[in-house]
Amino acid sequence: MLTRCNGMAGKVEDRWKRVSGQDVKTSGAAARYAKALFELAKEANCIDSIEAELSVLKNALTENADLSDALNSPVIGAAEKAAVITAIAKKATLSKLTTNFVGAAAKAGRAGELAQMAAAYAMMCAEARGTLHAEAATAQPMSAKQEKDLASTLKKVLGQDVNIETRVDPALLGGLVIKIGSRMFDSSLKSKLEGLTMVMKES
Repeated sequence: MLTRCNGMAGKVEDRWKRVSGQDVKTSGAAARYAKALFELAKEANCIDSIEAELSVLKNALTENADLSDALNSPVIGAAEKAAVITAIAKKATLSKLTTNFVGAAAKAGRAGELAQMAAAYAMMCAEARGTLHAEAATAQPMSAKQEKDLASTLKKVLGQDVNIETRVDPALLGGLVIKIGSRMFDSSLKSKLEGLTMVMKES
C-alpha cells in the first residue's frame, strides 16, 4: 500500500497546478487542496495512512508556534517555506505523496493553510466512513474515558457517529470547545462529560 501511495506522488504537481490556479477564498482553497489529495490517496488506496500523516503534521504546526508563524509570515518566501516544510515531512518519514503535497502547497503560497487542509482532509475521511469529524479543544488533556463520553454525547446530540480529534488550549480555562464543520459548540468541564450541556452557535 505504501508503494502505491508513494507511486502517486508524481501526480501531485500537475494536480496542484490546476487547484492553485483557481481564484478561491482561503478556506475554499484549503478544501480544494484537501480534495485533490483525497482523490490521489483514494486512487492509491492509502486514505487512512495519509490522514494519520496529516494529523502528525497538523499537531506539529499547532504545537510549534514559531514554525506556524514562519509559515504564515509574508516576509519568508514561498520557496523557503516549501524547503522547510518538505524537510520536516522527510524527517518525520512521511510518504512521498504527503511530502510532495505539503511542498507543492507551500510553493503555491499556501503554507499557512496546511493545518486547515489537514482538518479538511480528516473531515472528508470521516464523511467517507459515514461519520462526522469533530475537533475538540480543552484546557487539559482529556482521558480516554472523557473522549469516549464526549463521543457518546455528541452521537446523541447529532444522531451520528463522531470521530474526535483533540488538542489542548490552556486559554480555555477549564472549558471545552468543539468544532464540527462550520458549527461551534462550547460548554464546560466542571462536571462529568456524561452530563454535558452544549450550546450551539455559529462560528
